[in-house]
Amino acid sequence: MNVVEVDGTPDAARRLMRALTDALDGGDTVLPLAANTPDAEPPPDAPSSAAAVIRTSGSTGTPKDVLLSARALTASATATHARLGGPGHWLLATPAHYIGGLQVLVRSLLAGTEPGVLDLSSGFQPEAFAQVSKALPGEGPRYTALVPTQLARLLDAGQADAAASFDAIIIGGAALPTGLRERAEDNGVRVISAYGMSETAGGCVYDGVPLDGVRVATDAPTEAGRVRLTGPILADGYLNDDAETSAAFRDGWFHTNDLGRISPDGRLEILGRADDVINTGGVKVAAHAVADALLSHRGVRDACVVGLQDPDWGEAVVAAVVPHDPERPPAPDDLTAHVRTALGAPSAPKRVRFVAELPLRGPGKPDHDAVRRLLRS
Repeated sequence: MNVVEVDGTPDAARRLMRALTDALDGGDTVLPLAANTPDAEPPPDAPSSAAAVIRTSGSTGTPKDVLLSARALTASATATHARLGGPGHWLLATPAHYIGGLQVLVRSLLAGTEPGVLDLSSGFQPEAFAQVSKALPGEGPRYTALVPTQLARLLDAGQADAAASFDAIIIGGAALPTGLRERAEDNGVRVISAYGMSETAGGCVYDGVPLDGVRVATDAPTEAGRVRLTGPILADGYLNDDAETSAAFRDGWFHTNDLGRISPDGRLEILGRADDVINTGGVKVAAHAVADALLSHRGVRDACVVGLQDPDWGEAVVAAVVPHDPERPPAPDDLTAHVRTALGAPSAPKRVRFVAELPLRGPGKPDHDAVRRLLRS
């Protein structure tokens, strides 16, 4: 196993790209890890069929080591280029030890182009993104991949022109709020919302439409059901975890923990996670729907909704909210009324707490456990 520490610097990204080149050619399996990862030494017995092992962020449980073959990685990259309009020049702007960042490198290798690399060692800086974007070759398509928080920060910093210089920006890692999409498109930024995970070699459904070769199904075709995915992009399972592999990878499909429905024209709509439901006063409330309603309020920049144990309600709907203007946040009663109007009384948060930023885990995903701890304090 070739362990490559990734610290956000361009040098580390180049080391990883060299190791990835070798792995895709049949060399040692590469395991990219964030620098200073505790217990970084991996088990030494990854199967030879694995080109890369991606350690999941563990945002909904214990982190797992996902086995990805060269076939899965290249199938994903090839299908992405086919959907976007052909190979091009990529800018790496997300951590390369997660699948979204790693795939930027794979796509660059297949395109035969040198990726631009944004230095993330001190965090994401919109001004630095704009500078690196200018240095990316102008001939041929230009692409990058971001998480929603990064896109919002670019727009907030007045760097919409830098974002609009790309032929497409893939948004992954977390759901793309409708308001943020509209704001980006109003500024001439072409965004594509990607749904996928490490187990599918990255995003495999773009704006609701599966990539070529990918099939999507749910357990309840006409309503919300657990989403299943299959195609050449599937991982081979989890390293040294037969039980989890057997539970998640069955009959040629990867069974996600997400709920979704498929429209008559074949588009997939993700409705949240199966464990995302709050049972409050005997009524089941989808936390993601409440968060979406909050995000539609003009005073809200970001929001995360969770359920907390409550002696009267069983679970209470509570929300952590990042206001657009920290000096003049919206009134909590206004937010509660906004959600009540949109979704009904049971969905209205019993408590709203304003925060400067949401705690995150992984590539831009809200850390629900940290939000629960924050809201209990």
